[in-house]
Amino acid sequence: MSYIWQQKNWPNFIWQNDKLINILSKARLAQGKLLSKVGALGLELSKESRFEILVEETIKTAAIEGHKLDPDAVRSSVARRLGLPAAGMKSQDRNVEGLIDVILDATGRYKKPLTIRRLWSWQAALFPTGYSGLRKIKVGAWRGKEPMQIVSGPIGREKVHFEAPPSDRVAPEMKTFIDWWQMEAKDTDGLIRAGIAHLYFVTIHPFEDGNGRIARAISEMALAQDENLSQRYYSLSARIMKEREAYYDILERSGKGKLDISEWLIWFLSCFLRALEDSETTISKVLKIAEFWQRHRQTVLNKNQRKVIDRLTEAGPGGFMGGLTTRKYTAMTGASRATAYRDISDLIAKNILTQNKGKGRSASYNLVFPD
Repeated sequence: MSYIWQQKNWPNFIWQNDKLINILSKARLAQGKLLSKVGALGLELSKESRFEILVEETIKTAAIEGHKLDPDAVRSSVARRLGLPAAGMKSQDRNVEGLIDVILDATGRYKKPLTIRRLWSWQAALFPTGYSGLRKIKVGAWRGKEPMQIVSGPIGREKVHFEAPPSDRVAPEMKTFIDWWQMEAKDTDGLIRAGIAHLYFVTIHPFEDGNGRIARAISEMALAQDENLSQRYYSLSARIMKEREAYYDILERSGKGKLDISEWLIWFLSCFLRALEDSETTISKVLKIAEFWQRHRQTVLNKNQRKVIDRLTEAGPGGFMGGLTTRKYTAMTGASRATAYRDISDLIAKNILTQNKGKGRSASYNLVFPD
């Protein structure tokens, strides 16, 4: 079977509007509801929501390709970028900083033109050392002459899932892509354009590494342009990570055969809709946390208690695995076991913690969130 970039009419994608109209309408309705809800938030709550979404987006867009980032380093970097308190957080990680730079540049500067040099700078930011793992790669430039294949399986029995256009076609293909990007901003529905841009870019696969992360950043830029809003209140990458196997499967199928990409667009719009639904949970969590601190704004807390409560509120209602224990308290704060027990008892008395089932060493505790 041939790849879509080998088709005579490439890259003139086609799709069947009658198959898309239902899911597109649902996505637009959910998008409007979410943006209305965000508009009702106060400035600080809005910033807290952005913080949670950007942390999740950064971690998950890297995880899709198997790159595990330190969550604390991500939270620290995002907090600094958004002007939120970052005291006691981890020092900067160059790989984390680079990925956040790309995401914020794509969405925060969505009105600026997408250019070749801008794409090169994004890819260079993802690989500040010039290495992907132990492998030296070309950064800030198109890939080299080696064939670009997506393969899996052991050596000698590899399975080729996809092969990108040869390297001598990358520069002209990307010029055509940039021209398409500018033209389609006027002529195509914004959500559909975001989906096409993603598939179009990864099909060309212009870099030696980082193509998936940049493709998702381009989609986020298209969505920011569609909404005329630089702040993101949902994470498409977090939803894709939850459906990672289906994501790679639909990309592989869509990269082969004909130029009718209806199946890919239906999947993309459905994934976008589920990302919006996930965001409802995130915003509800932010509101719960705000209500919690409003209730306890006059409550006296020591440094260790506040640190532990911050960790518990980050996890949200029921989100701290197994609840808080004396052992976890000492691990988080460095306090002695006796001090941890006194602090926890004080938090129970102040109606901040409630004890679950269990006594002694097996006792665990949860935050008391507003109903």
